[in-house]
Amino acid sequence: MISLHKKKTIGVSEARLGYMLVAPALFCILMIAIYPILKTLSLSLYSMNLQSPSDTKFIGLDNFKTLLSDLRFLSAFWNTIKFTVCSVAFELCVGMVMALLMNMKLKGTGVIRAAVLVPWAIPTSVSALMWMFMYNDQYGVVNDILTKLGIISKNVAWLGQASTAMKAMIFTDVWKTSPFMGLLLLAGLQGISSDIYEASAVDGASKIRQFFSITLPLLKPTMLVALIFRTIEAFRVFDIVFVMTGGGPGNSTETLSLYAYKTIFRNLDFGMGSAVAVVIFLFVLVFAFVYIRVLGKDTL
Repeated sequence: MISLHKKKTIGVSEARLGYMLVAPALFCILMIAIYPILKTLSLSLYSMNLQSPSDTKFIGLDNFKTLLSDLRFLSAFWNTIKFTVCSVAFELCVGMVMALLMNMKLKGTGVIRAAVLVPWAIPTSVSALMWMFMYNDQYGVVNDILTKLGIISKNVAWLGQASTAMKAMIFTDVWKTSPFMGLLLLAGLQGISSDIYEASAVDGASKIRQFFSITLPLLKPTMLVALIFRTIEAFRVFDIVFVMTGGGPGNSTETLSLYAYKTIFRNLDFGMGSAVAVVIFLFVLVFAFVYIRVLGKDTL
């Protein structure tokens, strides 16, 4: 009985020591992540404009009701959905191709992997500025190349018209972030044993059949992580839009993050801006939940 009591005492002491060791990290998480979220939720329930701080008052869910009838907010919401769905879908396809190519046992594979990661290594604001110059309708290289190939007959103001501005931004984001998707998928591919492919080849399975019956099912956990990461980043996109178009022309490329930025820092309406931030947060949770339900049902 004494030995059992001693073991129990030691176990309690070790548990107490463990809590003490993780306490600083938990405190940092509380201050850096949880507190700002709670503060934003709190501000979203107030009418708070720094142009008239004395008029600050609690209004409950009125900010969210106002957003539902705000045509500019609804436009920014659909722009964000469009950007997120298109960019993540293309990045998954391009990243898969990159991962399959980098996973092949060829000479110079290491150099290819390093070269492929260059776009991802460039800061997003720098990439956006670079592509903004490339899309320029007067001296941009994009128009020059497409004209020489006969695809277009005259220069196009890619970022100056609503019909092409969003497509140009999506292409820029796909160019920038596909290597990240490819890198994650490559890690998943390298975790699949070659014995499985050899056994399926003996049974007569073609490369296409191996891809759909072996590669894709075994890549589901990796795809889940990659899609969640990219969806979160794409849905709260700000820097590409801010640098390339500023939300124009005519708010045709304005996203929720940019709308929240303008509401808070230009209009000084912290209550409404916080409500937009809460909407972004909630939709990110919804995306993550859907991915986990669809892709992670049999893998988590």
